[in-house]
Parts: sequence; C-alpha cells; structure tokens
Amino acid sequence: QTEFQIYSEYCNNHPNACMELSRLTKVNKYVYFFEACRLLQKMIDISLDGFLLTPVQKICKYPLQLAELLKYTNPQHRDFKDVEAALNAMKNVARLINERKRRLENIDKIAQWQSSIEDWEGEDVLVRSSELIYSGELTKISQPQAKSQQRMFFLFDHQLVCCKKDLLRRDILYYKSRINMDDMEILDVEDGKDKDFNISVKNAFKLHCRDTEEVHLFCAKKPEQKQRWLKAFENERRQVQLDQETGFSITEVQKKQAMLNASKQHHTGKPKAVTRPYYDFLMRQKHPTLPTTLPQQQVFMLAEPKRKPSNFWQNISRLTPFRK
Repeated sequence: QTEFQIYSEYCNNHPNACMELSRLTKVNKYVYFFEACRLLQKMIDISLDGFLLTPVQKICKYPLQLAELLKYTNPQHRDFKDVEAALNAMKNVARLINERKRRLENIDKIAQWQSSIEDWEGEDVLVRSSELIYSGELTKISQPQAKSQQRMFFLFDHQLVCCKKDLLRRDILYYKSRINMDDMEILDVEDGKDKDFNISVKNAFKLHCRDTEEVHLFCAKKPEQKQRWLKAFENERRQVQLDQETGFSITEVQKKQAMLNASKQHHTGKPKAVTRPYYDFLMRQKHPTLPTTLPQQQVFMLAEPKRKPSNFWQNISRLTPFRK
C-alpha cells in the first residue's frame, strides 16, 4: 500500500504533464524524438499522451479486479485473506488519491478567499495550511478588560484566522489576527463564572498556549455550536497528524501559482467583496469528510459545495443606519 502511494503524486501531476506534452508536440524536433523513442523500443502505435494516461487508468482498475477476484475466491481458500487485504489496501490508495486531488483543488479556493480579505497581514495561509476544517462566528473575549468582540473564525490546519465583518456589506471581511494551533491546547469551559477573565460565560471554550501561557476565550451562541467547534479542533489535529504520516505536502510552485491565479482575478483599488462561490465554500458550506467507501470507477470525484441564497437584503433593513 505504501509503495502504491506514488500513484497519488503521478495522478495529481498528470494534467500538468499533458499540458507540457501538448506544448512540446508543436515543435517538430520533439515530435520526431518521441516517435523515434517509440520505434526503438518497439512499442505499439499509441501516442505518448495515451501512455501517460495508462497509470491513471490502472489505479482505477486494480480495486475492481481485486473485488472480482475476491468474489470468486472460496472463503476457505488459503489466498482469501490475502486477496481481501489487497483489495482493502487498493481502496485505501484510491481514497488517498481522491483526498489529495481534492486538497490540491481546494488550495485555489483558499487562495481566492485570502485575496478577497481586506487588510491582510503576514504570510499567506497556504504557507502553512491547505485545508479548511471549519468556520463560523464566535464571540472573542480579550483581556484585561474582558472586552467582547463578534468575529468570523476560519480554522485551517495549523492555524485559526480571525476576521471582522463589514458593518454594511456583510460579505466583506477584514483581517484581524491569527492563532498558531500547533502551540495550543483546547480547554472546555463550564457555564458560569470564569476565574481567568472574572466574568460569567456560557457555551465557552479556551485556547491555551503551552509555551507562553497565553489564553484565548471564546463563546458560541448555542451549545451545539460549541460542540461543533470542539469537534473541529479535534479534526484539525487529526488532519495534521495524518498529513505527517502520509507525507502530504503542497509544493512551493503550487502555492505560488494558486496565489498568482487568485491575484489576477481581483482589480486593484476596489473593495474586495468575497466572491460568491468562495464565500459559499468557506463561510456557508458543510465541510466535507472523506467517505468510508468510494466508487472505484471514478477515483477523482469532488462534490461542489452547494450554494445558498444570500441573506444580505433581509439583514440590511435591520442595520442601524437604515432604521427610520
């Protein structure tokens, strides 16, 4: 199973390889060179892009072939357990390829999101992160005056980004701060008076920095929202650990290209409202999780986030400046 993970890198790079091949086939010397290589190796008369596609097709077929083999293998046969283990291994490889493909496509959406944020400071999100784990509104309480602020929070792997909504245009966000999740531990807080902040809290939790002893206090509106956040923090740590175990990473070239593509889509000097697809993706979506089973006929299946209607015009009448 570990050795087959090389298919993941190959499949993710396949579109780039096809684009490069298409560019080279417009130059005669490369066309002659590729054909000479094929003839010298006595290979069948298939174009090079056909050969490049073969590994992608193979990785899709392995689970199907093993499933068929298992179907006709007697459970009492000595090979049954090995065939079953091979099938499970290849399913896991297919899931890994699908997950990495999804992650790579998501970095473009994350880059689009960041480019829409006003007053961004510091390094790009993609420098350390490649996955949005969860997002939503929370009340952040700051020391020493125990000042409360309503903010939008975006939990990525390795970091939590804090943004402020524009008063009038709720689809415009302003960057405020970020928290390094690698240094944090999550503390569940009981309803009642908090000793550290000396205030009464409800549906609260804390982020505690192990190194600096810095404490961040957050409150959700409802108990179920708090539980979803606590679960999201668990998922963030699990994702980081899984990436380390599987060796998943995004190259510097891919990061720079994603940010370059995002910057081209925004006009300088104009208010950068979060464009609808990426606003839905990052602020309104139900964050996807990997299915336990995957249709092996289509390894690369990505569900587009469902768009929901904007509540902007319903909410704008309730804003103070528009009240009679």
